[in-house]
Amino acid sequence: MFVVVDANIVFSAMLNTQSRIGQLLLNGPDAITFIAPDFLLTELHRHHAKICRITRMTSDEAIVVRHIVCSAIRFVSEELISPQVLHEAETLVADTDPKDAIYIALAMQFDCPIWSGDQKLRQGLMPKGFHSFVSMDELTGM
Repeated sequence: MFVVVDANIVFSAMLNTQSRIGQLLLNGPDAITFIAPDFLLTELHRHHAKICRITRMTSDEAIVVRHIVCSAIRFVSEELISPQVLHEAETLVADTDPKDAIYIALAMQFDCPIWSGDQKLRQGLMPKGFHSFVSMDELTGM
């Protein structure tokens, strides 16, 4: 089963790999394949200094942690998402956070849930009929 992970899940795992989120991402059930758009790598690079500051890791340490966390994720090229699906996702997230469109589009394209701690995203999409979210408790029960 594929599960899309968004940036806030990956950031949380990087901030503390021993946390519940970090451990689920790194040691999750074999039945789950975590996927993310290549765009996530861009976001991680862009926020590298902030991650170092928050965690008090050196740049090199943060790069190692990023590599460990990212090794648990299968990255998917955005080119595999159809333009129609991407447009639909952009429409869905237009009034919440447009940067989340690529994550929603990936979930739609692969017909799989998204694991996100972004409550604003959930609250914005559920009334619009997008219910493909999965919780940490649901993931640990698999």
